[in-house]
Amino acid sequence: MTPAPERRPDGRGPDELRPVSIEPGFVRTASGSALIACGGTRVICTASIEARVPRWRAGSGLGWLTAEYGMLPASTGQRRERDVTKGRPDGRTVEIQRLIGRSLRGVVDFAALGERSIYVDCDVLEADGGTRCAAITGGFVALALACERLVARDELERPPLVGSVAAVSCGIVGDAPLLDLDYLEDSAAEVDANVVMTGDGGLVEVQATAEGTPLRRAHLDDLLALAQAGIEALREAQRTAIAAGAADAA
Repeated sequence: MTPAPERRPDGRGPDELRPVSIEPGFVRTASGSALIACGGTRVICTASIEARVPRWRAGSGLGWLTAEYGMLPASTGQRRERDVTKGRPDGRTVEIQRLIGRSLRGVVDFAALGERSIYVDCDVLEADGGTRCAAITGGFVALALACERLVARDELERPPLVGSVAAVSCGIVGDAPLLDLDYLEDSAAEVDANVVMTGDGGLVEVQATAEGTPLRRAHLDDLLALAQAGIEALREAQRTAIAAGAADAA
């Protein structure tokens, strides 16, 4: 493996996350919400609960969770056209919101949730790389706070979350593995990867794409090791935000 540079353009080491902050309760009208900032990327995540499920789920005694994702027009500096003006979301949007939904559903006990639906909405205010990972990480905080509210109101017999989930990007830039790529690094990466993991270290999803240079097995192992360390730090930020949000709601 080629040694990684000691410092990156923004001053981080190869295994350092960008500064991360999670502000719980950012949207007071939502059942659960958080504003997550990862460097220059900022995403508002909200969780809304409805006392019904899709028709195909009705009568099963099981709940459901789905997610939506969108980027505000000015989130990238150059104005993006809203999906509603095009009549449908583009392929990237659909792929990302499916990823968010899959990631969050993996830690929900739908029998405990009962016939309720949770909608997790992730809206990108500013995009500087890693928006889908920030959406999953912040979306879990919003989801956890919404579930805390159900439990506090004695609407559930048991908590519906069976674990936690977070995500981080990583990649190969200049033949060196780097954690948490910003936009400039991502655009120059030979390999770009997004890793979703549970709090106990289980892999939920790994998306890895090589641009020109095939991904070697050794590099994949390096990226997974970087991602695991980064996700452990993100999980600590999630715990702090959930505790603060629950205390504010009490």
